[in-house]
Amino acid sequence: MRIDVNSFVGAYPFRRVPGTSPEALLAAMDRVGIDQAWVSHLPSVFWREPAAGNSWLYDMTRRSERLRPVPAVHPGLPGWEQLVREARSAGAPAVRCDPMYYGLDPMGLELRGLVARCGEESIPLIMAVRLEDARQRHPNDPAGELPPWAVRTLIRSHPAVRLLVTHAERSFLEEVHFGSTPEEAARIWWDISWLWGPPEDHLQTVLGTVGIGRFVFGSGQPLRLPETSVAKLDLLDLAADDRAAIESKNVTALAASPAPEPRSRRTKVTT
Repeated sequence: MRIDVNSFVGAYPFRRVPGTSPEALLAAMDRVGIDQAWVSHLPSVFWREPAAGNSWLYDMTRRSERLRPVPAVHPGLPGWEQLVREARSAGAPAVRCDPMYYGLDPMGLELRGLVARCGEESIPLIMAVRLEDARQRHPNDPAGELPPWAVRTLIRSHPAVRLLVTHAERSFLEEVHFGSTPEEAARIWWDISWLWGPPEDHLQTVLGTVGIGRFVFGSGQPLRLPETSVAKLDLLDLAADDRAAIESKNVTALAASPAPEPRSRRTKVTT
């Protein structure tokens, strides 16, 4: 079983990207042996109202049992709380927020409000450090990269939130992991899409220092080739159980959905 927690459908606004349709995504999954994908709507990352793509995403994923929707939530816009409840009711495995693309303070009250609501509703929150290498981005794509100290701030802002951080390189990951308490670090998962394999062996290094239980399979397709993430694992000397943990078993722990906290126990976001 191989689950890709980091995939997209829809056009990219800054260059022509092949393979952006749902049919192309399913074909790529067949090509590299991906059984299930958590899917985000790529165009809406850049929209003023990212949630406008959610209804299309829900409808599209209902047509295939292999695709699961990851709806977008902008906590600076009215009605965002309902979007989180809607995602949980729809069985979405997670919601996403990309504050650097939305023009939000990644440590601000809006983000901490969303983190608290995700913790209360027991649904993971996905955040991308970046979508593309800064060296190949279009001049009209000025969004900065998610800073590691923002992730540390957010994970300690609510005791029940679970974060999945995608597109993080080794230095970012280590700064967050080793700058967090063990309890905080245990509520952060990382996809492998931006971690170098051989000869740098960054992935092998962090699997040993951070622990295999913190990593999940992610490709970043179609902006990245899914074969790359598969090849990274092929080139590692991993026990079968360890590889299975990265490709599917750790996702089960990430997506585990306990009952929401009683209202009386919910954490208030403070300045």
